[in-house]
Amino acid sequence: MLDDLKIFITAANKNSLTAAAQHLDMTIATVSRRISALEHKLGCELLNRSTKGLTLTPVGESYYQECAEFIDALDQRISNLDQTLNSLKGDLKILAPVNLGSGPLDAFWQEFVKLYPDIELNIELSNTLQDIKDTRADIALRSGSLPSSSLIQKKLGHIEPVLVASSKAPFPLPQTIDDLLQTPSIASNMFADWLLIKDQNEHHPLNKEHRHISNDMSITLNLTKAGAGIALIPMSMVSADLETGELIRVLPEWRGQNREIFLVWPYRRSLSARAKLLKDELTKFLHQQTWFHPIP
Repeated sequence: MLDDLKIFITAANKNSLTAAAQHLDMTIATVSRRISALEHKLGCELLNRSTKGLTLTPVGESYYQECAEFIDALDQRISNLDQTLNSLKGDLKILAPVNLGSGPLDAFWQEFVKLYPDIELNIELSNTLQDIKDTRADIALRSGSLPSSSLIQKKLGHIEPVLVASSKAPFPLPQTIDDLLQTPSIASNMFADWLLIKDQNEHHPLNKEHRHISNDMSITLNLTKAGAGIALIPMSMVSADLETGELIRVLPEWRGQNREIFLVWPYRRSLSARAKLLKDELTKFLHQQTWFHPIP
């Protein structure tokens, strides 16, 4: 009905079906039919048609006065929204987990702002699962299992958690899973219960008491580097330290459960050109990282 009202308002402004059809890029027959359908739905005549053009009936004048400003304002807002969605200039709000958004993605953020200086990033990092609609974020990067929801979920791949220790650890490194039970360990809250996997088929739950616990995985990593114990940490956080030799793999044949990585956004919200660009650039970046396992 809003579209029909727009046609009516345009015809009234132009005082002509022909001029309205040209303005709306429609045929004259379509404009006439849509206005007639609106009149039938409202149960009254809105326009007087004559060889001299169109004039508003008294009832049509009332509808025009009531609706014209609203229709024009709505058109302007839709036009502004279209420009906002399709522009590569403006705000872009992103949600991401702390241990992925800060550290592993540092190089990505740096490169992104260099390539697209007109995009104003608003990056909100949190270890809790934030509601993308409540926070009015454009897109969210998430790790781990996701509950079913009203979100579009695009799985990008996964990251493997691995057992690591300081190369200067003051305790003997375990040679078996049983040895690991007796070795001092450090854990973050989200990785406190260890399920170790070997060759996809062999699973070993390891519910041990950890010497140190933190709600921030960066603290876990720092304590591990200090030699305080062994930790199960995503490869994304330790790959550089493994390359330099500051950390070493422990029981390298074993690893933790895969941390699946997703991009999510609401079903009912169109992705802006800026969010689409971030999605594509982030996917490309992750595919280039040795610590990331993309979907084939």
